[in-house]
Amino acid sequence: MKKPLIVLAGPTAVGKTKLSVALAKAVNGEILSADSMQVYRYMDIGSAKITREEMQGVPHHLIDLLDPREPFNVAVFQQKGRECLAGIYRRGHLPIVAGGTGFYIQALLKDVDFTQEEEDAAYRRTLETAVKERGAAYLHGLLEQVDPLSAAAIHPNNVKRVIRALEYRHLTGTPISAHNQREREKGSAYLSCYFVLNDERERLYRRIDERVDEMMAQGLAEEVRRLRDMGCRRDMVSMQGLGYRELLSWMDGEISREEAVEAIKQNTRHFAKRQLTWFRREPDAIWVNKNEFGYDEDRILEYLLGKLRERGIAG
Repeated sequence: MKKPLIVLAGPTAVGKTKLSVALAKAVNGEILSADSMQVYRYMDIGSAKITREEMQGVPHHLIDLLDPREPFNVAVFQQKGRECLAGIYRRGHLPIVAGGTGFYIQALLKDVDFTQEEEDAAYRRTLETAVKERGAAYLHGLLEQVDPLSAAAIHPNNVKRVIRALEYRHLTGTPISAHNQREREKGSAYLSCYFVLNDERERLYRRIDERVDEMMAQGLAEEVRRLRDMGCRRDMVSMQGLGYRELLSWMDGEISREEAVEAIKQNTRHFAKRQLTWFRREPDAIWVNKNEFGYDEDRILEYLLGKLRERGIAG
């Protein structure tokens, strides 16, 4: 018997946090965060981290787990996520995996095997040297030549993922996008229901812009400055997060504050677009378009509960 698991995914700023809490309260659930930045302590504003008040007593996991100077990747997420799920099941509760990092969700839901990952240290050093000498855009161009699908899915600034994709192609002779597609086609390891919360693009983009302004008003620049004073550098995984890398560029005198804010908005809109592209490739996803419910949160919640009852996940 597969164990039950709920996924609530969607692009940034669409409203997953509030809905996930309402859903958890309705099904006696606990929330496991599938977010690559909320796992870090001291990174509250830029990651739009849920507050204690917003949790409303619902247990949340994989939040404030690591120091921002520590690395974090999908394999670590999967390992820690499995540990959290075991505890949730022991307590007799329903796990709700909520977040916007599609690869993390896939790794947990489909039990992707990372144990056979190979590395070529010499080739990796060659790529790292190329980045330093010729820049991230050059490396991304190399990926476009051998694996255009991965290049379209990976941001040029995400150097670690670009290097990993190139290394995989070098080692296996096949693109990592083909590997990811095979993993995506695997069935779920759980009795799952995969919801994708969505909104009209113009409304979503407007909300993204408003949220960036709110973050700046709440003190995002001061948060980034504190992290910088702690020794967080631009090449760290944590500092690749939206809002952090752009403000560090401003603090290093490369762009103006206004340019940094506009870059955060633009990069976040692009990120949301890439998230939606990922979720559209999920064959079992149940799309929940907020406009089709008249933005009535009670109607949306009742729709989710109806789908869970149909699958035998919730009574």
